[in-house]
Amino acid sequence: MNANSQEITVVCHVRAPLLLEPVDRQVETIRACEAEGAIDDLLLRSWPKEVTLNESTPHQEVLETYDRLQSWADRQGVDITPPFKRRSTTSQVTGTTTEVLVTPLLCLELYADDELVGVFPHSANDKTATTNEAIAELRTGALPTPLGGEPESPIEAAASGSCPACGSRLIDGQGLFACVDCEWTGTVSASGGYVRHSPDQNERESIEVEQ
Repeated sequence: MNANSQEITVVCHVRAPLLLEPVDRQVETIRACEAEGAIDDLLLRSWPKEVTLNESTPHQEVLETYDRLQSWADRQGVDITPPFKRRSTTSQVTGTTTEVLVTPLLCLELYADDELVGVFPHSANDKTATTNEAIAELRTGALPTPLGGEPESPIEAAASGSCPACGSRLIDGQGLFACVDCEWTGTVSASGGYVRHSPDQNERESIEVEQ
């Protein structure tokens, strides 16, 4: 069992049959992570070098995977292009131009209790989180931390209409705001920030957020 309280699953995508150094070494290290109990489950998946970006491609599952990883990257505020690349190819016979998706040699999806918490490699602010680094952390029993994804400050939370406690969406109930996730409730102060509302009006925990 890994050192985390969560169940850790790693999905490893690799271009077959390119199980050569250094890719093969990384795959073997991930397998060792599972054998040693550093991760709970390992799923190996192969994909082609290129996938046509249209509905007729026989590799729809690759496009679905890419969409899932891109959605994670958007939420995290990081970039996965590269390692994924989009390019155009033109047939010398028909002259038809086709958009294709070029896949990475190796890509990891990390799940904690079935929630996607990491995609490696990815980049942000001129930094790259590599598969090698992620695998090294997994080997120690730690869960790799993605780049980006800094939690909203209270100021950003108020400006975006998000809960200052957890960052989730707030619902406006005629001036009394309620969080859809953590049950935080509050009002807007004269300064434009949020003030937590307590059932006991003699106890009001202020979470002042200057907009």
